[in-house]
Amino acid sequence: MTLVNWQPWQEMEAMRRQFDRVFEDLATTKRVEPTWQPAAELKSNETEFVLRVQLPGIDAKDLDVKIGRSGVSLSGEHKVENKTEENGFFRSEFRYGKFQRVISLPSPVQNDQVNAEFKDGILTLTLPKVQAVRPSVVTLNLTGSDGSAESEAATIAPASDTSETGDAWAQS
Repeated sequence: MTLVNWQPWQEMEAMRRQFDRVFEDLATTKRVEPTWQPAAELKSNETEFVLRVQLPGIDAKDLDVKIGRSGVSLSGEHKVENKTEENGFFRSEFRYGKFQRVISLPSPVQNDQVNAEFKDGILTLTLPKVQAVRPSVVTLNLTGSDGSAESEAATIAPASDTSETGDAWAQS
């Protein structure tokens, strides 16, 4: 049997150095301010989307809303109220700080005709959908009396009603 000279203090010192390194790394890491995202719901009908976003405690002046044809971008800041309790401990579980949220829309909207309402911490945006352009086909009537061609416009059903290939010419 081999005898080993065990020195527990050396192992404890090595462990202390490792702990020191871990805590030094934590101390030098910059703390990132936690961000949050407001909750949202999107409803749709045939003509419009209705987007509702919960923004409790946020003033309209601290909110920036940008609407594109395919999405909505919200950003702002929920500012901390400087309150102190004289007779006890002050505790807050509210989320404060800056936020940004981008919400994609399933189809394009007319972003120049949006209605907005901000009431009781709820932002409601009514976003009218872009109406699909119906394709039209011109039919030539070649039986004119003077030999010239006459034309009449015929409207083809929307692409969703065409054949599987999506060919508008399939509708005759």
